[in-house]
Amino acid sequence: MAKEGSSSVIVGLVKVKVVRGTNLAVRDVFSSDPYIVLKLGSQEVRTRTVKKNTNPVWNEDLTLTVEDLNDLLVTLEVYDRDTFVDDPMGAAFFELRPLVEAAAEAATATSRRRRTTSGVDSKEDGAGVVLRTVAPSSGNCLVAGSSVVWSASAGKAAQSLVLRLGGVECGEVELQLELEWHGHGGAATPQ
Repeated sequence: MAKEGSSSVIVGLVKVKVVRGTNLAVRDVFSSDPYIVLKLGSQEVRTRTVKKNTNPVWNEDLTLTVEDLNDLLVTLEVYDRDTFVDDPMGAAFFELRPLVEAAAEAATATSRRRRTTSGVDSKEDGAGVVLRTVAPSSGNCLVAGSSVVWSASAGKAAQSLVLRLGGVECGEVELQLELEWHGHGGAATPQ
């Protein structure tokens, strides 16, 4: 059952490419065996474990479903895999709201443009159109600004980001997000 004021349908799928970790904390004798857990609402997905590496490369795609437009906060937790209890190696968070809002606005504008140009798509270069840039703040764990890019031909919004891990002495994680928007017009835009 959906919460009051939330969407009860899938409005988008977010493909999260977990690219790499950099300078992660050492939790074993000389290294760590890191893996990442991503959480959005009640969903939880995780990467594989990379053995004995504090600069792991995952290049692994994980998928989260966007259903509740009032709950767009994703938490990222890094753990060191051990035999009995996995040790925390830091955590970070980021909002999907800029990505979702930009995708909703761009999808609506693209749909209108297609209707008014008799089926002729507007021109865009292969890189897409930058819709907005998210700056580092106390409301996110971004290391640097991150642009949300819309590709009308693919019908997707994308964002690359590097997150600084908190609660630990060091570490950053690089992600690439891609949102496939399923919302219809302005009906499912977040508020």
